[in-house]
Amino acid sequence: MTKPTSAARTARTLALSDSRWAYAFISPMLVGYTLFVLLPIAATLVISLTDWSLISKPSWVGLDNYRALFQDGEFYVVVRNTLYFTALLLPSNLAVCLGLAWLLKDRFRGVGLFRTAVFTPVVTSVVVWGIVWKYIFQTDNGIINVALRMIGVQGPHWLFTSALAIPIVAFVTLVKGLGMNMVILIGAMQDVPAFYYEAARLDGASGWRQFRSITLPLIAPSIFLVTIMTVIGSLKVFGQIYSLTGGGPGNSSYVFVYYIYQQAFRFYEFGYASAISAILFLIILILTLAQWNVRKKWVYHEA
Repeated sequence: MTKPTSAARTARTLALSDSRWAYAFISPMLVGYTLFVLLPIAATLVISLTDWSLISKPSWVGLDNYRALFQDGEFYVVVRNTLYFTALLLPSNLAVCLGLAWLLKDRFRGVGLFRTAVFTPVVTSVVVWGIVWKYIFQTDNGIINVALRMIGVQGPHWLFTSALAIPIVAFVTLVKGLGMNMVILIGAMQDVPAFYYEAARLDGASGWRQFRSITLPLIAPSIFLVTIMTVIGSLKVFGQIYSLTGGGPGNSSYVFVYYIYQQAFRFYEFGYASAISAILFLIILILTLAQWNVRKKWVYHEA
């Protein structure tokens, strides 16, 4: 067996040194990820197998919480409400954000003001945002119903009508999150090479044809990102529900995270709440993997 040459030993030493430095630089992130993501997920899974009221010692119950969960009629209401909320928010969010990004991607006088106005709700507290809209949708003194009365129309009980609760929360969430998604899409649109549009105009393509055949395919990765972010965010919605409807009227706006909050901090059923959290985690994981696997069918350009 031949001994490694001096150059080979030096290269191996440098590679080992580089690996050590690499792990040293990423170790803070790895430690944080382990402490604040992996360990809480593992703890949630363990707690979901217990009966624990926080003030007493946990007792092992195995899969009883999951059996009770799938026999709980209210859980299916929560699933339906959450999926309904997602179905309302996702397409409207994509459509409005794409439209705003297309309108505001070019520089013109006052574009900064418009972009700021759309983005400002993103940096507003969720609770403050919800409280403001709660006053807007008030039955008696809300801005909307006051304006309707001025033209002789009696406004509905917006937040106290079961059929309107989820659509209103979806609308408020849509307006709040428009800015972030719009900025992502504007950045993607501005990266599309201009010569594609010049060639399309020479061929007589209309603005809609340019948008459909050039812009959409080339910004597909950003649309994919916005889609995943919107789906995950809609499944985890809480602040708007808490500040606007409180889950009501009745349980018509109960969603996953609000139901987890109720079970954990109102009824002190931490084992049961952890089981719901585990189911939510599984749903988000499955949907994200499904979207990731189908991306090749409509994401035509990946950097």
